[in-house]
Amino acid sequence: MAVWTLLWIAMDCGGQERMGSGHTLVARVHHPHIGDPMGGNDELLTGTLDVAGRIDKALAQSSGLSRERVKALLDEGRVDVDGKAVRQASLKVEAGATFAVRVPAAAPAEAVAQDIPLRVTYEDDALIVIDKPAGMVVHPAAGNPDGTLVNALLHHCRGQLSGIGGVARPGIVHRIDKDTSGLLVVAKTDAAHEGLARQFADHSIERAYKAITAGHPVPAAGTIRGAIARSNHDRKKMALVEDGRGKHAVTHYRTLAPLSGAALVECRLETGRTHQVRVHLASIGHSLLGDPVYGRAPSRIRPILARLGFVRQALHAAELGFLHPISGERLHFTSSTPVDMQELIVELSGS
Repeated sequence: MAVWTLLWIAMDCGGQERMGSGHTLVARVHHPHIGDPMGGNDELLTGTLDVAGRIDKALAQSSGLSRERVKALLDEGRVDVDGKAVRQASLKVEAGATFAVRVPAAAPAEAVAQDIPLRVTYEDDALIVIDKPAGMVVHPAAGNPDGTLVNALLHHCRGQLSGIGGVARPGIVHRIDKDTSGLLVVAKTDAAHEGLARQFADHSIERAYKAITAGHPVPAAGTIRGAIARSNHDRKKMALVEDGRGKHAVTHYRTLAPLSGAALVECRLETGRTHQVRVHLASIGHSLLGDPVYGRAPSRIRPILARLGFVRQALHAAELGFLHPISGERLHFTSSTPVDMQELIVELSGS
């Protein structure tokens, strides 16, 4: 079987792909006569460890693989250090030790690739930023087996996905609801997935939403704090719950423009919980217009929604900012307010 060997040198070659501290991928050499000991087509990563310590941490830093991926490869017996097979993640190693990792080709994802048009805001080898339309589900699930963003990404990114946890799939690190429009970032590689997930976990991701609320929030700007969990009364809904039971959630809001019986509001998320903006705004008596779950539009606004055919929550993910998980560059993206929300704003401005 063919084996691909990745050759590394400890130098900085500007413009080339960086993998691990001080290591640059400079060639991928095909050896057609070398047998594959694992019985498949593997990529062979070779190099030296940059740091001492636990093998899982040292190898993750030196190879560019995520720590969880390294642990899985260790468990499968795919790692050699100084020519000896290693399986124990806690094994202590020295800096300068040589390593060889046999990385299997990513297994195909269960979801089917579908040629669905996407609005791509940004894309590189590590990640892609999508401006999702309202009505598109992010991930296949019961009731939505296809036609999702994942199905579209499997087609768009075919041949570019190096495997998230060993599977050739896009790395979904956050989601927005089916009927919410706007920006979300998706990882193409295991390392990018881990780096983005870490930023979401420590709440360093910048996210701002535009929302149209029923009524005018008082005060016009403020902060809503309240733990969110699955509702005890309706498992399809989220609800504010007592501290200690749900997940801590914080939303900072400010009124951008008062409208007739409504308001255009910006919400900046300090945390990212399921339905957070919808639940928090409803909790202060200003649910989103068009939201079929958490609110009911004022009677005088319902005819406007019907005339416009506005049948989704008025919520748009307008800004997204984060550190690139590989290069460390600060990235910031914006998305203009979609046409259906613009039309609603115009109607409510003149009514």
